[in-house]
This record gives sequence, structure tokens and C-alpha cells, in this order.
Amino acid sequence: MRALCLLCWAVLLNLVQACPDPCDCGEKYGFQIADCAYRDLEGVPPGFPANVTTLSLSANRLPGLPEGAFREVPLLQSLWLAHNEIRSVAVGALAPLGQLKSLDLSHNLISEFAWSDLHNLSALQLLKMDSNELSFIPRDAFRSLHALRSLQLNHNRLHALAEGTFAPLTALSHLQINDNPFDCTCGIVWFKTWALATAVSIPEQDNIACTSPHVLKGTPLSRLPPLPCSAPSVQLSYQPSQDGAELRPGFVLALHCDVDGQPVPQLHWHVHTPGGTVEITSPNVGTDGRALPGALAASGRPRFQAFANGSLLIPDFGKLEEGTYSCLATNELGSAESSVNVALATPGEGGEDVVGRKFHSKAVEGKGCYTVDNEVQPSGPEDNVVIIYLSRAGPPEAAIAAEGKPAQQLSGMLLLGQSLLVLFLACF
Repeated sequence: MRALCLLCWAVLLNLVQACPDPCDCGEKYGFQIADCAYRDLEGVPPGFPANVTTLSLSANRLPGLPEGAFREVPLLQSLWLAHNEIRSVAVGALAPLGQLKSLDLSHNLISEFAWSDLHNLSALQLLKMDSNELSFIPRDAFRSLHALRSLQLNHNRLHALAEGTFAPLTALSHLQINDNPFDCTCGIVWFKTWALATAVSIPEQDNIACTSPHVLKGTPLSRLPPLPCSAPSVQLSYQPSQDGAELRPGFVLALHCDVDGQPVPQLHWHVHTPGGTVEITSPNVGTDGRALPGALAASGRPRFQAFANGSLLIPDFGKLEEGTYSCLATNELGSAESSVNVALATPGEGGEDVVGRKFHSKAVEGKGCYTVDNEVQPSGPEDNVVIIYLSRAGPPEAAIAAEGKPAQQLSGMLLLGQSLLVLFLACF
């Protein structure tokens, strides 16, 4: 038993004293240091003592950092990787280093970085990523770095910054972000405002300048003139058609999303039906209703036809197309969304009697709404509006009901069918 204990101690002692051949390991100022700088290394060598707290791999030829590259040294507090040839940092390369306080990745060629690994580095106080090829930083990249004091991102290829990128950095006192090719569009205005108001030291502000558009090239961000910017707004409308469009068998449901904003927002439709969710980037069809090249439908007319003017057409509307239709507008300043629920009312469901009774009850209370040229006028913001149309002027064989969001968002429903007829309108 005693011999086994001695063997275990010998193994442990050997692990503590181990050091990769190209490196020098030792203790200095109470820190366990592994110095592997200037060794012409092309990979992170194995065999480090588990108690290493400072590791220098600077000035080598490392091409990248693979997953688990530093699994042997979980107690690292300082990691120096400057002046290598690192192009990518894989997910899981840095995540095990939960005690890391200083990380230097400067003067490399990094364009792909595992930003999610930073979420585990809550003890980090210094992060140097300057002089790389970074072109994008996720909005939540620094969400866990509440102890970070110094951040260096200068001399990269950043064109834009998501609003709120630096908000989690409550301990930040120094930020270097000069010499990046910023696009001075509406999406960068927030950073100008933040930089002028923050107590964080931001040196070389004259070198935080615009590269585009051409008219602003070279303009320091701090002197950026006011830009005509506005967040998106949307209004979803649907009203009886008067345009004599081609009639097809069954119902044709048409919705229109009126979008405003600067820069001009990108419009998306989200359609939630019993069969699943369909996401559509508008437009997906041309003016003739045929699919555009690259749209989901390779040819012909898609099931949901999104036009460039903000309209969405659903030919042959049936039970499979019931659900929630939402239009979402997005630009650099944010997004806005409006939705409507659409259902098919079939004979025997009692839908007409139910809506009729609710309409009558509302009228008795002195509330309700009225129509002028089929425009909906809600009695209050709490109302929901239900409009039912028939596919024929004769006895009802099938009807469409549209149950909207708050009534002030609604202005009618556009239905193209055979001899469309407004049956009645109710607010409740």
C-alpha cells in the first residue's frame, strides 16, 4: 500500500515538473509560467503541467487554434498568442479557460472567431484582438465579460457594429477601435452617440472614421453629420378588391403590408399554419406572379406569392392555409411587425349566428362599428374585428373569417373570388 502511495506521488510530481521540450517552465513571482515564445511552433505542444497559470506562445507560426487546444491548462490566467499566423479559432478552443484574465490574440490573421467561447470567460479583464481580419462582431459577443477593463479592436475590417455591443462591459475603461473601414450609414449612428457620451477612454478618435459612402470618406465618426434615419413601421391591411383581378377557383386571399423606414426596410412574411411555419423573403415573385430565380419555388407560381410592393397573395385559400400571417420589416435601426389570424368558416359551424349575436349585443350597448366603402372603423383599441365574405352572391357555401390583432391595426380584408359579397361586420 505504501509503495502504491509513493508511486502515485512520483507520478504527480512528474506531472507537475513536466514541460514540453520546446518550452521553458518555471515559477516566477508566484506564477507557474510556460514560455514557448519564438520557438517556430506550428501547433500548441502537448505535455504542459496542469498548474500553469501563464502561457506564452507569441511569435510562432500557429495557423489556428483547434477545439481543446488548452484543455491541459485549465488554471490559465494569462494567454499570449500575438504575432502568429492564426486565421481561425474553433469553438471550444478557449471555452475551458474559465479563470483567464488576460488574452492577447493581436497581430494575427483571424477572420473566424468562436465568439461563443467568450461567454465562458467571465473573469477576463484584458482582451487584445487588434491587427486581425475581423469583419463582424455578434451583438451578444461580450455579454458575459462584466470584468473586462481593456478591449482592443483597432486595425481590423469592421464595417458595422450592432447597437448595444458594448453595453454588457460595465467595467470597461479603455477601448481601442480606430482604423476600421466603417460604413457610415444609419446603423453606426448609435455608436457615435455612445462614444461621445461614455466615460470609457477611446483614443485616436480622429482615426475612427468613415470609409463609405464616398461622400463621407475620411470623416471622423465624432463629426458625422445628421443622417435621415428612422426605424421601420408597418401597417397590415386587407380590403375588398376593386381591381378586377383574374378569378380563380376557390378563394384568393390578399394581404398588404405598408412599410416605412430609412434605410428602406427589408420585408419578410411569416406564415404559421397547421402544417408548419413558412418564412418568405419579399419579393419571391415578379409582377406576373411567377417565381423569381432563387425563390423557394423553382418554377411556376408559389403557394404564397410575395410581391415587391408589399402584397402577399394566397391563391386557392383553404383549410391548409388557415393560421397567422405576419409581416416583419427590418432595417439597421430595428424591426416592426404586424399580424392577422385568418380562418375558413364552413357551413354548419354556426359562425354566422355567433358573430351576428355579438354584433347585435354590441349595438344594444351603443358600441360597435360601421362601414363606409367597406373600411373598418373600430369603436375602441380593445375591439377585435371579424369580417366575413362569401364566395358567391347566393346562399353561402363557404366563408372566410379574419380575426385581427388590436382593431386599430385593421382596415379591411382583400379577398378575390367569385362575385364577392360582404356578409356582415362585427366588433367585440
